[in-house]
Amino acid sequence: MESNQRPAQAAGTYTLGGDLPVTRLGFGSMQLPGPGVWGAPKDPDAAVQVLRRAVDLGVNFIDTADSYGPAVAEPLIKKALHPYPEGVVVATKAGLTRQGPDQWLPVGRPEYLRQQAEMSLRILGLDRIDLFQLHRIDPKVPVEEQLGVLKDLRDEGKIRHIGLSEVSVDDVETARGIVEIVSVQNLFNLADRTAEPLLDYATEHGIGFIPWFPLATGRLAREDGPLAELATQHGASASQLALAWLLKRSPAMLPIPGTSSVAHLEDNVRAAEITLTDDEFDALSGAV
Repeated sequence: MESNQRPAQAAGTYTLGGDLPVTRLGFGSMQLPGPGVWGAPKDPDAAVQVLRRAVDLGVNFIDTADSYGPAVAEPLIKKALHPYPEGVVVATKAGLTRQGPDQWLPVGRPEYLRQQAEMSLRILGLDRIDLFQLHRIDPKVPVEEQLGVLKDLRDEGKIRHIGLSEVSVDDVETARGIVEIVSVQNLFNLADRTAEPLLDYATEHGIGFIPWFPLATGRLAREDGPLAELATQHGASASQLALAWLLKRSPAMLPIPGTSSVAHLEDNVRAAEITLTDDEFDALSGAV
């Protein structure tokens, strides 16, 4: 394929843990299951097509979790992409349990985390998970035990690198005293930057920052809003500008916009080809 047919590569790469390069614009699989991230998608074949198209467009970083469905997103990824093309990285998570649509409860008991890691290996068809993330720190279980079992799994060669999700700077510093942490995944977007201290910390310490819900543009995307106005100037969509803003915000930023639509996927990935000027970046930053 010509490079312009693989637009995700225009975002450049980030190397997790010093040895795992990934495209900076990835794909998040949370929207592939049914409503409330519960049950099978209405059109499983369409979900498979979205995943295959993402890789065709140059995306090589696929983020998922055992709890998406639960046990729906991971099998879809295997069906769509296994045997995985060279360089494709599937990152998964464990530590949240499901009681129904939109319901999530943390469980961090070491035997549970080990079970889920073993299940993800089997379901994804992998010998080793390149990035295994603790989906939430369970306040009922000592963090040393939760991260200790992940360290054991890493030492056994079953996972390559360890990440955290929805954490504070203090959480990360505590975790780094137990095991190397190569990524953090927190809510972050143009309209919600409460995790900015964590982003700055991650950038400074060589830790990848994976913003989930990266496209919460809200009122910024209104027809009379600054995002829409600038999007018109660029001949782009508001979503593309929101992603371009994230990519410019930090070299450690790894957005993973998710969708169940090939058309939305193609629109999102084209954001990698947009370069904002400093003035445009500042205008968007100040619009909230």
